[in-house]
Amino acid sequence: MTPRFVVSGTDTGIGKTMLAAALTDALGGYYWKPVQSGLDEKTDSETVSRLGRIPRERIVPEAYRLITPASPHLSARIDGVVIDPARLVPPVTDGALVIEGAGGLLVPLSEGVVFADIFALWQIPVILCARTSLGTINHTLLSLEALRHRAIPVFGVAFIGDENRETQRIITKLGGTRSLGRLPLLQPVIADTLRDAFRENFDLACFTETFA
Repeated sequence: MTPRFVVSGTDTGIGKTMLAAALTDALGGYYWKPVQSGLDEKTDSETVSRLGRIPRERIVPEAYRLITPASPHLSARIDGVVIDPARLVPPVTDGALVIEGAGGLLVPLSEGVVFADIFALWQIPVILCARTSLGTINHTLLSLEALRHRAIPVFGVAFIGDENRETQRIITKLGGTRSLGRLPLLQPVIADTLRDAFRENFDLACFTETFA
């Protein structure tokens, strides 16, 4: 079975795109961002291609490319677009697939649909990215509850930031999940340092053995 993962987070700006780039690189897989809001700067697909050294043919085009950098429901409204959940179908690939959401789990795509509703339909294991800084315990445990409330499979938590052993321990204990590893803050963030950091802090086997 080919590995497939959804990379989501407890908030925006967590570091989902860096984690997605590193994981796609490590798996030699494909990357898909279903909905991109904001086209003025580099898109997440472009960032993943650069940081993960992912060839363009393994970057699946977005289902929606929205101009305004805002919540997808608002960006779509400004653009005069209605996001149709039926168009958000994970592509069939001949290798591993990494899908990146936008913002947190409950970011709205429309007046009545949030990303977590789409993830519930897909039933693809979710990697939840969480900060290690103050406030992350509450946000992460609430996100795990939201996932389980919708019966979405949780693959584990990927921590991003400086090491905080007690925070990481209590989240995995109370959240009933596992820590997949911790991606440190990188300066600068370039392809080589990201690849090395992922290899040093994550066990690639845990992302593949489940699907063997």
